[in-house]
Amino acid sequence: MSDVLPSTPAAEAVVRIEGLWSVFGKGSEAFAVHQDLSLTVNRGEMLALVGGSGTGKTVLLRQMLGLLHPARGSVTVLGRPADEMGGEGAASRVGMLFQHGALYSAFNVLDNIAFALKELGTLPADLVRDAAMVKLQMVGLKPEHATRMPADLSGGMIKRVALARALIMDPPLLLLDEPTAGLDPNGADEFCALVRELHAALGVTMVMVTHDLDTLFALASRVAVLADKKVIVSASPQEVVNFDHPFVQQFFQGERGRRAMAPPNAVKER
Repeated sequence: MSDVLPSTPAAEAVVRIEGLWSVFGKGSEAFAVHQDLSLTVNRGEMLALVGGSGTGKTVLLRQMLGLLHPARGSVTVLGRPADEMGGEGAASRVGMLFQHGALYSAFNVLDNIAFALKELGTLPADLVRDAAMVKLQMVGLKPEHATRMPADLSGGMIKRVALARALIMDPPLLLLDEPTAGLDPNGADEFCALVRELHAALGVTMVMVTHDLDTLFALASRVAVLADKKVIVSASPQEVVNFDHPFVQQFFQGERGRRAMAPPNAVKER
């Protein structure tokens, strides 16, 4: 098992990272978070990025968004250099769900969801509102929630509004940073179920950073493990669990990992 994937046609590779070096600082103080990292994200899959603190999981998302530029190597998203992601129309190509929602506190729910469409300035206000209402209900919220302010929302509702905003332009790629962070177990389960439903309905490719094993096993079709400044393994969750590396063994075979992988009945009987 290795981080080398079967060859995939270029049209099916939504994200292609080759020989990536992510370097911070200058001169003698420069240090590399990633060295010669390569990874391919295939169309329609749900890829989870895991790794210890400081392995550059969120840095890798920022590279995909074009917010950081490689010191070496290349990052291609939807067949175009990631550097172009910050340009006009970027929200129609990549959606981003931030860890804590990052809603605009001065906007109500509907205005938060509609933000990217409003910024285009090319659509009638009524059409923008209707599109935002569709996404509002798509994430399980009710029309009466549209006028609420972020300060009046629960943590789970904030996640749903942020997800609706990320999907407002129907992007083919969605990035999620710790999607269930801050949610109680029941809320996390409900949010995972929502994400699975939307993935099946929309066919969107998803890349998520998570340290939560329950979320990982609930959502990921493939797991890429960051360690030693690169992707050390990229495979199905079941295959990654058995990969021989100290971090993998600690992360997946510890008490939390065994509990997350245990059949539901086994957990209840303990």
